[in-house]
Amino acid sequence: MLAFDSFRMEEGVPIYLQIMRFVQRSVAAGTAQDQEELPSRRTLSALLGVNPNTVQKAYRLLEEEGLMESRSGAKSVLTLDERKVRDVRTKLLEGEIAVLVAALKETGSSKEEALDLVARLWDREGGEP
Repeated sequence: MLAFDSFRMEEGVPIYLQIMRFVQRSVAAGTAQDQEELPSRRTLSALLGVNPNTVQKAYRLLEEEGLMESRSGAKSVLTLDERKVRDVRTKLLEGEIAVLVAALKETGSSKEEALDLVARLWDREGGEP
């Protein structure tokens, strides 16, 4: 079952989006697997201390993205294949990099300076994952 032990709430971000992002990051990182169960809506709402409708909204949107499937009276499971994992990873990274690029441009950094900074930080953080 996908564990939400490391889930941490962020101020100012809707909780249903945080739940979705947590699942998406787990998929992108490879810590979530195809057919892995998700906590029930009630269980997750109790664990996080949020309204069950909040979890329901996150799960519904994950279903619409094709990342999970729920059957009446059955467990909710992730439905992943290589293409979905690649698409989730790309979407997440593009969003985060877009924020970074905007910040770099606001500070007057050139593309070359930005790439150099990324390379230095990458090497300082221990190299390739």
